[in-house]
Amino acid sequence: MESQVRGGTRWKRFAVVMVPSVAATAAIGVALAQGALAASFSVSGQSFKVTAERLEGDGFSQYGAIDQGYTLSGEQAAHPVAVSAFSTARIQKMCQSVVTPNIPVLGSVTLKLTAGDSSDEEKQVHAENLYIDVEDLETDATFTNIDIGVAGKDLKGPKMKQSEVANKQANPYGFAQQAEHASLLDVKQTAWATTAGTFKLSGLKMSLSVKGKECY
Repeated sequence: MESQVRGGTRWKRFAVVMVPSVAATAAIGVALAQGALAASFSVSGQSFKVTAERLEGDGFSQYGAIDQGYTLSGEQAAHPVAVSAFSTARIQKMCQSVVTPNIPVLGSVTLKLTAGDSSDEEKQVHAENLYIDVEDLETDATFTNIDIGVAGKDLKGPKMKQSEVANKQANPYGFAQQAEHASLLDVKQTAWATTAGTFKLSGLKMSLSVKGKECY
């Protein structure tokens, strides 16, 4: 019974654009922290860690797929994942981190994002049409009205992404499960990607550190 959040950064590209984009990133971060901007994003290519104190999601569905990532040597590699999808989701105390090793001069650098660290539901992380490509998950989960079926059929949660089907990264006739509601506590997971129609990150904080501490 899985579910949750994705991301990743190619550091060679990141290093080239980091300096000129700092001001723009800071402005977007402030808007997100103030709840003034809904972001749509997709980041992939490297696995990352995610934790959450609590995730409450309506319209949950899950199916298998294959993500394309990279090895430490930079070569492409396929990774089997469980895609967990939510029509709407609310996340309390979310943390996302990714470590990139072997950066010239610096060594290992940790990129860490945190958001939604509030008991006030309005100041937590909110997402719509959220997809999380999960490789590994630990959580205490409760599902309401759960059942199994076929991935390509009508699901309670978001439908399979057509790009996955077109690229043969997911089987529309394969196994799937769904539930009206999913409640996940003390979430720890490794993921390869996260996409959302909208992703509102209240109280967003971002940090870059050499040999920094990950989310777990």
